[in-house]
Amino acid sequence: MGRNTRSAVAVNKGSFIIPGFLASATWAGIKKKGLKDLTLIFSERPATAAGVFTKNRIKAAPVILDKRRIKRGLCQAILINSGIANSCTGKKGLEDAILSARMVANGLKIPEKLVLVSSTGIIGQSLKIHLIKKAIPTLIKDLSRDGFLAAAQAITTTDTFPKISQRFGEIEGKKFSVLGIAKGAGMIMPHLATMLAFILTDAVIEPYALKNALQRAVDQSFHKITVDGDTSTNDMVLALANGLAGNKIIDKNSFRNLDRFEDTFTWVLADLAKMIVKDGEGATKFVTVRVCGARSKREAKGVGFTIANSTLTKTAWFGEDPNWGRIMAAIGRSGIPIDPYKIDISFDKVKVTKGGISTGTKYEKFAKRVLKKDSFTITINLNRGSSEETLFTCDLTPDYVKLNAAYRT
Repeated sequence: MGRNTRSAVAVNKGSFIIPGFLASATWAGIKKKGLKDLTLIFSERPATAAGVFTKNRIKAAPVILDKRRIKRGLCQAILINSGIANSCTGKKGLEDAILSARMVANGLKIPEKLVLVSSTGIIGQSLKIHLIKKAIPTLIKDLSRDGFLAAAQAITTTDTFPKISQRFGEIEGKKFSVLGIAKGAGMIMPHLATMLAFILTDAVIEPYALKNALQRAVDQSFHKITVDGDTSTNDMVLALANGLAGNKIIDKNSFRNLDRFEDTFTWVLADLAKMIVKDGEGATKFVTVRVCGARSKREAKGVGFTIANSTLTKTAWFGEDPNWGRIMAAIGRSGIPIDPYKIDISFDKVKVTKGGISTGTKYEKFAKRVLKKDSFTITINLNRGSSEETLFTCDLTPDYVKLNAAYRT
């Protein structure tokens, strides 16, 4: 990482601070005793807001509520609970989401419509609203500038580490910051999956520009990862900009300044997205899948995700077996027109097929050494065009099965 970046693994507690934003976390009683499960993010003044939500047709109550409220382009507080998804809970679920937001608004003395809510955890269970009501005063009292690492920990479920990232930028002499926290380890696939992300910036940017910047950044980050090919019901990415950096307002016509903002903004989302893949449930390998020589990015992405989601390729990576035949089979069922006698496959720099034919056992032995590493790149050259895409995924292990088989127990 460069001098102007921070991540959870490199920075000690209390290092993540962004002007005008506060955070807190507490144990409300949703998770096992001692595990923080309720988080509050607060902007000291109303912030420009934008959101991207799950494409799953079954949407949790917080997603339904937030999609309505985000249309105003303003937000001042976000309440997040982990342990219970408040999904498939009917009318009561939506009522509980609204009530929890109202309790936060009353406590902070801000308009109710400026409060968004988010939940993650077991689907089908109702919120323990009495516990949340009891914990909200503590959340408000504990709000602090350096509460974001604790917040990142409290929103986790099966994650093994908190995901937090920060990067700094400059626009026309005015410095600004982007800070993000996220959760996610399983049920990860484009269109968000069972992940939550909250991105904060002190930059001055108008709502339409923030909305478009968020969509483009999500396409370049969270929409390029997969752990298991599943998409959940609760997923969202919310972005808030409070404008305290004092830069000249960024709008859709501020091309140069918008580019500078998006470079910093997208970097944070991409950093969080890669953390999610590295923390894939039971994962032991971080795998970059690069598809080049395609006729379009859509074509390259289609091939890439077919490979990245194949249980056969993923288990082979866990077994450190350079079984390129499984990759070829995945390419063949991707639905993309290809010529099998033009395909080259490499593990890092070791080419195991050329023109769809094996390069020999010697190179497979070299490839096996590559697969022993914690991180490696698989490159597929279709040799039919000039477009390419890069995706990020992980292996599939017995621990993934064990964890998910016992998720509710």
